[in-house]
Amino acid sequence: MYQAAENRYDTMKYKRCGRSGIMLPMVSLGLWQNFGLEKPVSEQGEILLSAFDMGITHFDLANNYGFPAPGKAEENFGTVLKSDLLPYREELIISTKAGYDMWPGPYGNWGSRKYLMSSLDQSLKRMGLEYVDIFYHHRPDPETPLEETMGALADIVKQGKALYAGISNYGEQEAVKAISMLRDLGVPCLIDQPRYNMLERGAEDGLFGALLEQGTGCICYSPLAQGALTNRYLNGVPADSRAARKGTTIGGRYLTEERLEQIRRLDELAGKRGQTLAQMALSWVLREPAVTSVLIGASSVKQLEDNAACLENLSFTQQELKEIDIILK
Repeated sequence: MYQAAENRYDTMKYKRCGRSGIMLPMVSLGLWQNFGLEKPVSEQGEILLSAFDMGITHFDLANNYGFPAPGKAEENFGTVLKSDLLPYREELIISTKAGYDMWPGPYGNWGSRKYLMSSLDQSLKRMGLEYVDIFYHHRPDPETPLEETMGALADIVKQGKALYAGISNYGEQEAVKAISMLRDLGVPCLIDQPRYNMLERGAEDGLFGALLEQGTGCICYSPLAQGALTNRYLNGVPADSRAARKGTTIGGRYLTEERLEQIRRLDELAGKRGQTLAQMALSWVLREPAVTSVLIGASSVKQLEDNAACLENLSFTQQELKEIDIILK
């Protein structure tokens, strides 16, 4: 019978999520990769329970996680929740999302009221939950009126199926409109989830400033550029790596020769700071005042522990930040 570590809150750092009552761990665990069919549920459980023992209270999912079996990550998480974590439900922040293709036909994608509400009902069943803490719209819908999408999120919160509403992959102008609509509906937008890392800095062009002004929190996904900002690819692409998997975009997106040269120079700087490249990349994301938490993935307990150790050195000198900018030019 699992019993959580008594010292689980001693070393984790927490930060207030915008102007809300919620404190999030500065490192959260995302189940985008590694929690579908990749490994036995028992191994997934070891990672999840180790995360909670480290004070990671926030677990982030989506309806389609678990590729090539959409929904499998929620199902597996529900299994571990039922067997081990359910006694600690009040200590957990569990989030899920809907917005990408999930089932056949015209109602299984994007941002309609029907899709969002149906998807959340399915997610709750897969996880064995009565509610999630945060329910996100996963991406903007260019066709459905934003009023319909935000109205559905607001009603979901008012129905008690989610405690908070969130948005993901929304740009600055889209985010401000969505946040304003939710506020008018009496349901503040708790959090935005953009892609942000050293190689993809679009969120700096207005989004972060808007979130600070609106009082909305921010949790960044893909902070390690799907593993590119680690030492895994410094000497080529290992056969067992994500970049070697069929259909992955990591190679063409991040592992060009020009990028690899930048990554090698960043790795040298990380070593001077007494960190791994991954740890420095995570610390760099967390340096941004608008960022509440950073979402990491983990294929093993060791990787989880190594990445969470980024919290041991979150400060950067102005010279280090300048050097990073020069490397990334």
